[in-house]
Amino acid sequence: MRFFRRFLLAFAVLFLSPVATHAAWWSWQPLAGDWRRADWSSAKLLPAAAVEPEATVHVFAARVGRWRGVFAHHSWVVVKEKGARAYTRFDVVGWGTPVRVNHREADGRWYGNTPELVTEVRGEAAERLIPRIRAAVASYSYNAPGSYLAWPGPNSNSFVQHVLAEVPELGQALPPTAIGKDFRDDGLFAGLTPSRTGVQASLYGLAGITLGWVEGVEINLLGLVAGLDLRSPALKLPGWGRVGV
Repeated sequence: MRFFRRFLLAFAVLFLSPVATHAAWWSWQPLAGDWRRADWSSAKLLPAAAVEPEATVHVFAARVGRWRGVFAHHSWVVVKEKGARAYTRFDVVGWGTPVRVNHREADGRWYGNTPELVTEVRGEAAERLIPRIRAAVASYSYNAPGSYLAWPGPNSNSFVQHVLAEVPELGQALPPTAIGKDFRDDGLFAGLTPSRTGVQASLYGLAGITLGWVEGVEINLLGLVAGLDLRSPALKLPGWGRVGV
């Protein structure tokens, strides 16, 4: 009984309290009522492809729409080959065929929410990675109509996590609020993290623990993540995401 009480206290402190406070803050934000009225335009984070001569890779994430933004980000991958006059955006959506190409602007807002840059690679390094990124997109297992599941996955973040795992040289972890990044359909898993810099144990992505240099320390419970960023010291809080340097 004492253990159970301590578990409930830890759950309230680490998971419920951050979500509750973020929900209160989120309720005061100006939000689009539905997708038709939301702003999906470019956030002007990327220069025009025609004036960007080198190859580039970008991973973006933005808060999702309405009440779901309390908990979650949507993420996507953008590539541009050397000399290309257009960016190519890959992300997953919840209707029709999940994997979409250039579904929105490369750096477009998501439900009116400005994206944040998760990572970028430029020049010769990007040239080497882009073919592998394209191969990872093509190998994603959940591209049949009806295979998308917002929670616990597979969803847009499961897709980008797949790309990061197939191309660990990207060297970055998704935000802790990228719900679905830890999705697994192989039951109990124990092995290396997607970045290959640590270890991870997971039960269908619904409960697990991660310890890695890139991923940091993460405790995952029902898709919510609490933990620490080790490379750039910060807290990882459910709802709020990364809070720190």
